[in-house]
Amino acid sequence: MAAVFAIFLTCAIALLLDLLLGEPKKWHPLVGFGRLAQALETRLNLERYSAKRRLVRGGIALLLLTLPVLVGLIFLSSQLSGFWLMALNSLILWLAIALRSLREHGLAVAVPLQNNDLAQAQQQVSRIVSRQTSALDQPAVAAAATESILENGADAVFASLFWFIVAGAPGVVLHRLVNTLDAMWGYRTPRFLYFGRCAARLDDLLGWLPARLTALTYCLLGQRRSAWHCWQQQAKQWDSPNAGPVMASGAGALQVRLGGPAPYFGGIKQRPWLGTQQPASAASIYAAITLVRRGTWLWLAVLAGLCLLSTLRGG
Repeated sequence: MAAVFAIFLTCAIALLLDLLLGEPKKWHPLVGFGRLAQALETRLNLERYSAKRRLVRGGIALLLLTLPVLVGLIFLSSQLSGFWLMALNSLILWLAIALRSLREHGLAVAVPLQNNDLAQAQQQVSRIVSRQTSALDQPAVAAAATESILENGADAVFASLFWFIVAGAPGVVLHRLVNTLDAMWGYRTPRFLYFGRCAARLDDLLGWLPARLTALTYCLLGQRRSAWHCWQQQAKQWDSPNAGPVMASGAGALQVRLGGPAPYFGGIKQRPWLGTQQPASAASIYAAITLVRRGTWLWLAVLAGLCLLSTLRGG
């Protein structure tokens, strides 16, 4: 019972810190980690190397960037107990969760869309997606922001909670570091196709179950029948094994149309349509924010229920 309560309390504290403080504006550990990863990739991923050599060096880079952090964290955790261990775990989970940040980025797009300020909305959405936002019309801007909120809800909120519940702070840190490396290296381009493959595959593995739990969460809290249908029928068409269920279920839950062809700086990327026939709008962004927030409270409520059940059984 004490272990379940400690998990619940740590998650509650981390979410409260996120609600009150949001992400650190300066000195965020993931920013420093990203710079280190970029510097290491520049040294190890040279154009003259063969595909096999790039694959091996990408795996080595993955180990060099994650293993020392995990070993240090496990050692530090072993030296702490009680209040100090909970404080450390709460701090780490807070840094991994980005619930308030998702809301802020989403509102930064939704508000100008409501005011018919397409240029400002395009500029704001360019901060959270990598596509050529200047070529997007209002429904496409709204769809891009909605997709980002749904997918990052899985990666930066629910997966962090899941891995803390399953494996504590080391699990959270491993997932967030690997997810960051996948975001940096997981492109199917000549430069990263082989070098980033180890990070991409490990990210797929770590995100497999959290993604499906996220899809189930969206299904339960949105339009259930539509979400379930889209998840079962459309998710397999998406090129990412984890983003597919999350995006399809989320689109169905919100009863909005997502996906479709998207302009990137390298050209148009053909993507399948997800969800319904209703075009995305500022309202879709607000609804996605609400869906992720309600899902977070649902997960916390489930943990609280497990605490109560453990107490009753112990009594």
